Amino acid sequence: MPLLGKGIAVSLLEVEELKVHFPVKQGVFSRVDKWVKAVDGVSLTVEAGQTVGLVGESGCGKTTLGRAILRLLEPTAGKVSFDGADIATLSGSELRSQRRHFQMIFQDPFSSLNPRMTVGQIVGEPIDIHRLCNSRLAKEKRVAELLEDVGLDPKHAQRYPHEFSGGQRQRIGIARALAVKPKLIVCDEPVSALDVSVQAQIINLLQDLQKEHGLAYLFIAHDLAVVEHISQRVVVMYLGRVVEEGSAAGIVNSPQHPYTKALISASPVVDPDSKRQRIVLPGDVPSPIDPPSGCPFHPRCPVAEDRCKEVVPSLNDTSGSHKVSCHQVS
Repeated sequence: MPLLGKGIAVSLLEVEELKVHFPVKQGVFSRVDKWVKAVDGVSLTVEAGQTVGLVGESGCGKTTLGRAILRLLEPTAGKVSFDGADIATLSGSELRSQRRHFQMIFQDPFSSLNPRMTVGQIVGEPIDIHRLCNSRLAKEKRVAELLEDVGLDPKHAQRYPHEFSGGQRQRIGIARALAVKPKLIVCDEPVSALDVSVQAQIINLLQDLQKEHGLAYLFIAHDLAVVEHISQRVVVMYLGRVVEEGSAAGIVNSPQHPYTKALISASPVVDPDSKRQRIVLPGDVPSPIDPPSGCPFHPRCPVAEDRCKEVVPSLNDTSGSHKVSCHQVS
């Protein structure tokens, strides 16, 4: 953990009250009528070498948050500190030099690779951008090492993406992310588009690479079973806000927020004799254009009361490092 100022320890990544709002324009003059509050005041931390899982159903703002952290999207407000530096205030050249320290693995291994480039060119491109090799021979050697690290034959460097399976393409994406020796990788649902058997292989590969290179992951997913397996801490999002945060075991075994309980009840159970009670939430997720007042979950919450409709609950510590945003939990 790096030190700041007079020996004060800071996390590798610190996100404070991050907001990402998109304007909705209407009329002849494209006047801003409303705002889509995709991310609305999210705070989280990731320590060096740690995996933090980010879960929630589709549309809750997980991917937007991940992209805003890396400044692939510009935040509307808030602060993102990486290694003690505020990424949100960096200029173009400063941001480019920092980018080699944080990378992203995208969800779709089919659209995230340039079909006109060979595998060697795809993996070698970030090496060229950041000028990490001083000769063509050194670059080719580095690309071969990266392909071996992710379980691919270095001879495949001359092939094109369409010649590979989905799992192999995701391995290419992982090799590309590793090329610049990053400290943090944002994994945006990296296994959701793959078969179940291939998912396990990719998850095991990510864990092996983390141990070998000392990587930190922000692992975005909607499958709690996958997140529990790979993460030390879990952050649960709903409608652009964090509703619960804690250790992976604490979230899965002792969920406290009604939304987290519903998510876990919907997860498949391996043991057929297990009698997990299914919690069915009424209605649909509200629109981020016009979110409900008070607690964003109250229209679907089975234990909501009058104050939930008016007052937004704060994210409070309930036991140790477990945090919950709910009026019913103290």
